[in-house]
Order: sequence, then structure tokens, then C-alpha cells
Amino acid sequence: MPINELRSIATFIATAELGSLRKAADAQGLSPQAASQALAQLERHLDVRLFHRTTRVMSLTDEGLRFLEEARPALASLERALQNVRHSKDEIAGPLRIVGPRTTFQPIVWQLLDEFCERHAGIRPDVQLEDRVGNWVEDRVDVGFRLGLSPPEGVIARRLFPLQMIVCAAPAYVQRFGVPATWQALGGHRCTVFRHPGTGKTSPWRLQVDGESVDLAVAPYLCTNDEGLELEAVLAGRCIGQLAGVTAAPHIRAGRLLPLLVDHVPDIASYFIYYGSRASLPSRARAFIDLALERLVDNPAYVLGQEELRAGQLRAVGLAGEGAR
Repeated sequence: MPINELRSIATFIATAELGSLRKAADAQGLSPQAASQALAQLERHLDVRLFHRTTRVMSLTDEGLRFLEEARPALASLERALQNVRHSKDEIAGPLRIVGPRTTFQPIVWQLLDEFCERHAGIRPDVQLEDRVGNWVEDRVDVGFRLGLSPPEGVIARRLFPLQMIVCAAPAYVQRFGVPATWQALGGHRCTVFRHPGTGKTSPWRLQVDGESVDLAVAPYLCTNDEGLELEAVLAGRCIGQLAGVTAAPHIRAGRLLPLLVDHVPDIASYFIYYGSRASLPSRARAFIDLALERLVDNPAYVLGQEELRAGQLRAVGLAGEGAR
């Protein structure tokens, strides 16, 4: 129903209830001329006369009385629906649909959700994590997270923090097998290869060489489509892996993993949060976005500094030397 038809029906009902077109116009904040035009438009649309008019009195025709009896409860129901939608938009409660990448992002999104739901008990999260890039409209997304070079078109996006891909090994590995002195030496080491869950294709290692991003196809000692399994294999000292910084950082800081080839960490992508027009977002989505920006933008917990990386590499070289003796 067009908005002008809705206004015409509201004008008709107000006129019938108040017995005066002028009073109905005042009640709706319209000029008498605009109210008269709205009522005339409705009569033309229905092709019936709704009121008997005299200079002093307006009384309903039979058709007008019948229309009033059916339209009044329908309009009241519609007004309640409109009010409920406005209220739900401003309330930090209800469903919140979030999409994001499965790989590397599960721990991050859970920490955000845990804190957000603790603050707002009425939130009902609906979280879809998968590595494909879906359709914003079809998936009915409130807030999205993506990993890439740039955000999807047609949405607002904010960069959160860079993706670091760090070559790592456990202390047990470097003591037994040594460390690659150069990136070309990786061919002589046991390397993991990640198989993309969506496409089934294996991902090459990506390195920074002479200012350029280089894809390196390593021979796999272990090939898997599960990041958790890959991490466990590297932590166990079975192989070297190229792991995302958000995954590797806590283990490197705890000494369970050692970074290698730190001069070749590529700068290839970033994590983004994205959403539709901020003006039309429900309050619950706006509040979640604000929390995500507060917690994630350039958060050092998810990004290792150069000093940390170099210190870890020096330790790896030292342990490799001890293992060779």
C-alpha cells in the first residue's frame, strides 16, 4: 500500500471519529486543504462516496460506515506493527545475524560475542562461519567479517588489523631438523599445506621476496583442510607450517612456536568488518560494531611486532645450533 493511500485512510477514519474534516486535519498535522485532497483521493480510488457533506455536518454513507468498520481495526493493527518495528530497531535485543570466515576467525568472534551477550542478555546471535564470500542481501546479514584485499562492494567497511602469515616451527622441530637459512631452503624441510575447504585446492605459501609477494608451492609433508589439525602437527614438532598471525601469536609468545624467515612475512591482506548503511542499522548491530572496532582495530594481541619476530627467530637459530652439536 502506498504511503499516500495510508494517509488517506487515516484521514478518513479521523474525520469519521471527530465528525469534522478540519478537526481531523489538526489531529494529523495537515492543512485543511491537504486533508480534503487526501479524502477525495480515497473516494476516487474506491469509486464510492464515503460522506454526506453539508456546510456544517459530515455524516457517513452506508459504504463509508462499512469501510470504517473494516478499516479501523486494520489501521490500528498496522500502526502497532510500525511502532513495534521502530521500537525493535532502537532496542539492543533480538536476533543478530553475523557472518565471517571459518579459518582463523572462530576464537576472535567468540570473544566478541561472549562479551556482547554478557552486556546485552536479550541478544540472540545467529552466526554463520564459512570461507566462501556470500551474498549480503540473500544471507540477511547484520554484521560481516571478511579477510581479503578489500571489502565487498555496496557495503561500508572498516579495516581491523593486517593478516600476518608466519612460517613457524616448534622448538622440538628445529632441534631435530634445523631451520631453513633462506626461503629457497624450504624445499628440504617438512612443510604443511592447507587445502581450502570450499574449493578443495591447496594453498601455496606466500612470502615477501625483494618487496614482491611470491607464491611458493611447497611439497607437503602434511596436507589438511583443518587449521586446528595443522596447528597441532606444527606444535608437536612434526613439521613447519605457515600459520596466520592470529593463530600463531599466542603460541609464539608462550614459546611453544618459533617464527622463521621473519624477513619474508608477506603483507597481503587484512581483516575487515562490514555492514550496511549505519543510519538504518538496528541498535543491536550498531552496538556490536562499536564493540568490534573498540576491541579489534590494530589490536596487538593479533599482530606480532618485528622485535618479537626477530627475537623468536634468534632463539630458533640458537636451538638449531644446539641440536646440531
